[in-house]
Amino acid sequence: MSAKEPLIVDIFIPCFVDQVAPQIGFNMVKVLEKVGCTVNYNPNQTCCGQPAFNAGYFDNAREVAKKFFVDFPGLDRYIVTPSASCAGMVRNSYEMLFGKDPVLAAEYARVSKNTFELTEFLVDVLGVTRIEGARLDGTATYHDSCSALRECHISKAPRRLLRGVSGLEIRELEENETCCGFGGTFAVKFESISAAMGEQKVHHALETKANYLVSTDYSCLMHLDAYIQKNKLPLKTMHIADVLASGW
Repeated sequence: MSAKEPLIVDIFIPCFVDQVAPQIGFNMVKVLEKVGCTVNYNPNQTCCGQPAFNAGYFDNAREVAKKFFVDFPGLDRYIVTPSASCAGMVRNSYEMLFGKDPVLAAEYARVSKNTFELTEFLVDVLGVTRIEGARLDGTATYHDSCSALRECHISKAPRRLLRGVSGLEIRELEENETCCGFGGTFAVKFESISAAMGEQKVHHALETKANYLVSTDYSCLMHLDAYIQKNKLPLKTMHIADVLASGW
């Protein structure tokens, strides 16, 4: 199924994706174009301000977030990102930063209603539940990131899209709503707790006998993959954009 009419969509690329896993961004573009969207990328974009916000540097976060308004000025343009974490920051945390400023509150209201994580945009906005040609042979289990589940209320959309991938069997992991332990600065401030939570998540994934551990958020996958690689475990992490772009 594809979008009925071409849409011009602005894309926001998260810091982790830009610096560590740029193929996720390219695959998101590939998927969006596959369903009929015209994709626009503003090369001046930087960060949504989440790292500073989570660390308590609200003034710094506010300055970075103001640039987000400048980088995405379209009144009616959708903003799509391969990160529920960034989408959650824009849709929820910007209210705290700008809610008392009448001018910037209006800007917050504009971007908050236009910003979507990739899978919710495909399913809830475009009505796309299957990417034509998507194929990945094997089994996969899905990790609900905290930002997706709790901030953006995303759960059904990624699973619907994964079930539409030819050759892929989906198996639910135990305690799939439990945090993986990354949490941005949490992983730095509480390293041992974070590592233990990641270990538990990976072992729940291994119990499913899945080949792939999939999520909407690369930050979670990066954290989990560190444990997987260190222990040479038979499990591959994949961002859902990479899964949807596989096979074609």
